[in-house]
Amino acid sequence: MKTIHIYTNGRFEEKQSGIVREFPLVLHVNGREIATLISSPHDLRFLVAGFLRNQGFVERAEDFHMLAVCDDFGIANARIRGELPERLKPVLTSGCGTGVTFTLETPKIPPPLALPAITTDAVFRLMEELARRADNYRSHGGIHSAAVGDGEGNLLLFAEDIGRHNTLDRIAGEALFKGIDLAGTILVTSGRVSTEMAAKCARLGIALIASRTSATDMAVKMCDEAGIPLIGYVRGGKFTVYAHHERLAMAPPVGAIHELPLPASAQGRRIPGITGVILAGGQSRRMGSNKALLPYKGGRFIEAIHRQLAEIFDEVLLVTNNPEQYDFLPCRKVADIHPGMGALAGIHAGLHHAANPAAFMVACDMPYLNSDLIRHLATLADPGGVLIPESPAGLEPLHAVYGKGCLAAIETTLLSGERRIVSFFGRTNVNRVNAEQVALFDPDYATFSNINTPVDYYRLRDGERDELDAALGADRIAG
Repeated sequence: MKTIHIYTNGRFEEKQSGIVREFPLVLHVNGREIATLISSPHDLRFLVAGFLRNQGFVERAEDFHMLAVCDDFGIANARIRGELPERLKPVLTSGCGTGVTFTLETPKIPPPLALPAITTDAVFRLMEELARRADNYRSHGGIHSAAVGDGEGNLLLFAEDIGRHNTLDRIAGEALFKGIDLAGTILVTSGRVSTEMAAKCARLGIALIASRTSATDMAVKMCDEAGIPLIGYVRGGKFTVYAHHERLAMAPPVGAIHELPLPASAQGRRIPGITGVILAGGQSRRMGSNKALLPYKGGRFIEAIHRQLAEIFDEVLLVTNNPEQYDFLPCRKVADIHPGMGALAGIHAGLHHAANPAAFMVACDMPYLNSDLIRHLATLADPGGVLIPESPAGLEPLHAVYGKGCLAAIETTLLSGERRIVSFFGRTNVNRVNAEQVALFDPDYATFSNINTPVDYYRLRDGERDELDAALGADRIAG
């Protein structure tokens, strides 16, 4: 903190305030010094990786042989696959501190015309979330922010920096390391959209760019050519469209939007980008036998849960250290990487092996799962952290969505010997869906109920017989 003096009404007022930090980072690639990046001092590996990605020098995380950042001396060293061009012609870009790029050509990427139209509501929702996250700007100003989200306006990644171009590099680098595909996403930014920003978005496959301020004429031209809708001045329920307004879908009038439950068109469709994971590592001590294999709904208990998740997700995994007991399930079985560490180890294993950037985790003994609630949670998933629902009893970590971005935090927690699921929450982003929202789908919160004892199981079977008797009675009446 620093003592500053604010002039107002003819006098100075003394105040303690934070000052935005400016950090020069000298970048060496394959032994060559190629640039000095003027940036904010946090998460510099994301900045470097994204800068190199947006220059076209790397495409995948595997293209890095080595990446090291020395904060003490302000030096970053990278060894990458392939060689840099013999001659690099830097272009000083318009931006805070002046940015640098080595090309302003429009990347040869097919325009994203096959993607569905993006609703105006999604643009406003993501911009509102950007404003909510931008705490640094509100505290002492001078910081730019940017975020990417999906077509529904759900935030995926967020970045802040003194340079607006750096925020996009940070997002590109974090997405690269976390395996998040940016194709088809929406970018919102607090800063002006100029040519280098538009070129980077085109290279990343971003489907729409929206700014709180303006766009330059060259950025408009580039977005026209790349097929990217470009929006400026997103404020107070209004915005200006500079390119491809035809790719925007109007939101229904206020009062006509029904948030919950999910529309019928969304029901029955499988949700991309999320893996369903069933955790079957419990000891079933109170039940006296493996509760996952108990008879239920004409099959085994776990089969009913698998069928339900298979209707929602393209990929379903089973985490078990006894895969031979579940040969009848048509899904991939994976074992704990940290055996003996409870449900947290199961979440870690499922997330590690999932093909998607996020996974919905559920215990194998929860018979009342609500598909609409699961779909709602999946649409809000954060690949960089945890999305967890609440009930009157508290957090429900065995009915939650976990992103691959929190794998490192889980690993650190497990290696420390801690087994409680919530013990890693302080090391990652955690978003909650409150009990009131959950109740809109499941007023009794039955979806979080599990079967632990024979009494629980017999009560469940009695309910199943009551449902069958009621159905048979209805058939007799109809006949």
